[in-house]
Amino acid sequence: MALVPESCKKLAQAGFAVSVESGAGEAANYPDEAYREAGATVESNPADLLGSADIVLRINAPADAADRSEIQWMRPGAVLLGSLMPLRHLEAVRALAARRVTAFSTDAIPRTTRAQAMDTLSSMANITGYKGVLLAATELGKYFPMFMTAAGTVFPARVFVIGAAVAGLQAIATARRLGANVLATDVRPEVKEQIESLGAKYVGVELKENASAGGGYARELSEEDKARQREMLVEQLAISDVVITTALIGGVFAPRLVTAAMVRRMKPGSIIVDLGADGGGNCELSRLGGTVVENGVLIIAPLNLPATMPTHASLLFSRNLNAFVQMFTKEKAFTIDLSDDIQKGSIITHEGEVLHPKTNEALQTAGAGGSRS
Repeated sequence: MALVPESCKKLAQAGFAVSVESGAGEAANYPDEAYREAGATVESNPADLLGSADIVLRINAPADAADRSEIQWMRPGAVLLGSLMPLRHLEAVRALAARRVTAFSTDAIPRTTRAQAMDTLSSMANITGYKGVLLAATELGKYFPMFMTAAGTVFPARVFVIGAAVAGLQAIATARRLGANVLATDVRPEVKEQIESLGAKYVGVELKENASAGGGYARELSEEDKARQREMLVEQLAISDVVITTALIGGVFAPRLVTAAMVRRMKPGSIIVDLGADGGGNCELSRLGGTVVENGVLIIAPLNLPATMPTHASLLFSRNLNAFVQMFTKEKAFTIDLSDDIQKGSIITHEGEVLHPKTNEALQTAGAGGSRS
């Protein structure tokens, strides 16, 4: 749910009239009555709700189905805020521009100290890293921690985490709490200290080119560096009980790091949890949203893991959106200020144009015919 009762109350106190769709919070354990108690009104007709809104808060890109055409329901000039993932939803971006909706995407917010409270990518990635390790621990046919028993010593599971951004670091921390022996790698050498501070061992290769894209993101490696990385991965995967992959380029697209040949060299009974599944998957053999077994190796590729923890995922996401709205509220009204670095970085469409450079480039590459509606 994009807005929980706690945030509704804060926005109402800031001078906003807040309305929510009936039943929208039930799956996250937020009933309609809780919204009414927080000062929001509950509407049963989503078309009327969206058509009357000055600001629309959503989790993902708007739905565009025959029975739920949310972009067409929104009025021109309305503001849309959510994790729109515009590079994955180019048609929605085109429709938003044509509808003259001002759309901000929280996954495009600059990863700066000032913007931390609005960073939905980090909030959701924390949950993804945590839950991914729990999935592995549930499926692994071994203990995670070391045990010394009357029957002898059971040695800890060996967990290898690929990628040490927010999801990866949370995966490391969670695996360590469960008692595993954890190793981790990242193409950005500057995260070595963060990995080691969580009690894991850093493994990596010396790259010929800098792999950091800034803002906490990694960029795609050169062919030479990819070859060096593959050699290291082959070695580590072969001796690991659990592999957690979390790599995303620009926080959006998953590079294909684990090949079928690598999987076939892993130990029977070992597990891969592909947390890059939402971006297309880090493992060549992943079945997105499902599981497969290859040569005795279980490959799990879950989609939208935050949705499996809906109460806290909704709470954190809602706080992120509330922080964004509150920061740019003046005299009880949301203001658009494209000179501000946060708005400038996260705005996707405005006054019929696509303003986000990477999205505009992707539209042109896809033959969308430019940025104007």
